[in-house]
Amino acid sequence: MQPFPESTASCEVSWFSALCDDDYEFLGVPQTALQSSWEHCRDIVLSAETGGFDRILLPSGYSLGLDTIAFAGGVAPMLRRLKLLTAIRCGEVWPPQQARQIATLDQMTEGRLDINIISSDLPGETLESAPRYRRTLEYMHILRALLNGQPVDIRGEFYNLSVPPPRLGGYGGKSPLFYFGGLSEAARETAAAAADVYLMWPDTLDRVRSIVNDMRARAARHGRTLRFGYRIHMIVRDTEAESRAAASRLVSRLDASAGASIRSRSLDTATAGVIRQGELRDKADSEGYVEDILWTGVGRARSGCGAALVGTPDQIIAKLRAYQDLGMGAFILSGYPHQSECDLVARHVLPHLNHAPLSRFN
Repeated sequence: MQPFPESTASCEVSWFSALCDDDYEFLGVPQTALQSSWEHCRDIVLSAETGGFDRILLPSGYSLGLDTIAFAGGVAPMLRRLKLLTAIRCGEVWPPQQARQIATLDQMTEGRLDINIISSDLPGETLESAPRYRRTLEYMHILRALLNGQPVDIRGEFYNLSVPPPRLGGYGGKSPLFYFGGLSEAARETAAAAADVYLMWPDTLDRVRSIVNDMRARAARHGRTLRFGYRIHMIVRDTEAESRAAASRLVSRLDASAGASIRSRSLDTATAGVIRQGELRDKADSEGYVEDILWTGVGRARSGCGAALVGTPDQIIAKLRAYQDLGMGAFILSGYPHQSECDLVARHVLPHLNHAPLSRFN
């Protein structure tokens, strides 16, 4: 690798712990050692802390893997620096109780906690996109108020309650940051009105630019500003040929029916974001590349974030900086297997990014 000029632009760089049965050596081929377990997912988190990442995303799935809040409470005392980005699925827990759980975790970590809010259908229920996001917006407003130490008295479409805040509020008297994503009209309006960080899944540079511009305008209409985050997989190797070979190897044993089964396991398979990831695969070339080093093969066996950056450290750093130029202030990275790719990214990419975690106290 040639010396890469350091960037003066700061960004947050996070890794991913595979709580939702999403870790493979060969995509779509389960291995007992890589299944979601306390030990395996804990080790990924500890590797991210040792590797110097700013934050770890703890995902959430109803029928998959481990419970996110329980896992976060178990791993929090083991960490000294790493921040937790803990996913919650709106509506699965009554808002005041959810606020108490989050406040407790926030105090345990001394403020090293933020929340990835997922506007999901509830287990056993299907709700159309627009009302589901209206429910999520009410939920977000309730959570933020309670975590800011404010009472809530709401007569809404979905929640009717009057409640004081929990005795334990957000650390420092302030709510954790809310990370939130979604491409539909309802999702974008919800993010503009109530999110702190708008998260995007992989897309072409032109499409990323368009979405960022749209979201900035929407937030401004609500009298707010947004920060932006980008979720993507990584395959980094010394040469371009080696990285592409690693990508090909990852899907070399993937059966099409197994991939379809994996994609259908989530409750969120019909969202606009998931549909867009499918469109990118359809537009890709014969090897799965839809843009320079942007490879869509991962999405053949994932229902969510479905593309990876595949290249040398220089190529990947340049691409991440291109996203920064479009407004990305946070990256949530992952790779297969998660622990070994975490080590590669920590050694070859992370040192060349000027990074620091986003803060609620800015």
